[in-house]
Amino acid sequence: MIARTDSVIVGIAAACAAVFSPPAAAQALVPFQVEGGEIRAPLTGVPGDAERGREAVRGREEVNCLLCHSVPGTEDRFMGNLGPPLAGAGARLSAGKLRLWLVDAKRVVPETIMPSYYRVDGLNRVATRYRGKPILDAQQIEDAVSYLATLMEDVR
Repeated sequence: MIARTDSVIVGIAAACAAVFSPPAAAQALVPFQVEGGEIRAPLTGVPGDAERGREAVRGREEVNCLLCHSVPGTEDRFMGNLGPPLAGAGARLSAGKLRLWLVDAKRVVPETIMPSYYRVDGLNRVATRYRGKPILDAQQIEDAVSYLATLMEDVR
């Protein structure tokens, strides 16, 4: 039997911290307006970069979409099925709807387990060091929207 020591617990915590990087630095959130179930206006004046968005969506770091969704073109065999497949997301949803899902999924489906990546208020059980910080900054949201909008083919 292996004895559980503080060093083992610290090691596990360090491994988890390495996998899940901290959220974006504290910053003022860009104001946005929800109209007709979408955020039509981009959060930045810089267009989203689909390649950076692809890396974020398919990565296991900040966003970790693979935890709950299958993502086309990903060879990772450990993709989740709690959320819908992201194949065809760009055909099913406008950029404004994709943006709202990423910014604050609870505005779309209040019971969702999907995190709100650009929300800092009204959250429960947030560690002190993460309070007041979004998971993604405004440009990262735009990058992810740009990538998801390219997923036109539903390959279920």
